[in-house]
Amino acid sequence: MLIAVALSVLVGAFAQRITGMGFALVASPALVLLLGPFDGVIVVNLCAVVSSLIILPRVWRFVEWRRFAMLVVPALAGTAAGAVIAAHVPGAPLQVAIGVLVIVALTVSLLVTRAEHVVSGWPPAVVAGAASGVMNAAAGVGGPALSVYAVATRWPQVRFAATAQPYFVAIGSASLVLKLAQTGWSIPELQPGAWPIVLGALLAGLVAGELLHRRIPHHAARIAVIAIAYAGGAAALVDGAVELWF
Repeated sequence: MLIAVALSVLVGAFAQRITGMGFALVASPALVLLLGPFDGVIVVNLCAVVSSLIILPRVWRFVEWRRFAMLVVPALAGTAAGAVIAAHVPGAPLQVAIGVLVIVALTVSLLVTRAEHVVSGWPPAVVAGAASGVMNAAAGVGGPALSVYAVATRWPQVRFAATAQPYFVAIGSASLVLKLAQTGWSIPELQPGAWPIVLGALLAGLVAGELLHRRIPHHAARIAVIAIAYAGGAAALVDGAVELWF
């Protein structure tokens, strides 16, 4: 099991370095299956925050701090709202609704990119940030809403990937604090020696991504971001639907 956990973390970290997002979407399904829904998500949140913190110095010069501020302020408010929603709305119907919204919004944004009009200004950033915060706290899928915004605004991949790192540190830390506070700050108890192995896998994935990211074309990375976003929406939809059905 520990090997499977480490491999999931490695692949998630690699995706995070290449595309700027995707750690949770790539690693979460396997970690939840291996460690359980609560401990698995806690490990995902911890590793996602750490990976973004490690990546941030490498991409610091490309971060668009003004756009970061426009996104993160409503995202933190959305995180608090999402925690309340998660506490009062059954998880299955909530995940189905979020999955449908992500898929529809992303499809619409892709259709919009074929037109000449480009979305801009603070209103789209506020909507995207708030939606991302709610989705992150309520269902662990904060990335797809950010992808919708990036596609709709034609945000260059390099600057999007860089700005996403402090963004995910902020909303990931907020979600982590809210979740750990509910358990009396109890960290998941993995088998002996597991945490160093998990950290080693995280670093290995980041190093592999660092070595290869310059060889991967920006348009290919953007396609990967869109694919990950669709996968996140589909995963939330299917997981919620299965839980409702059974």
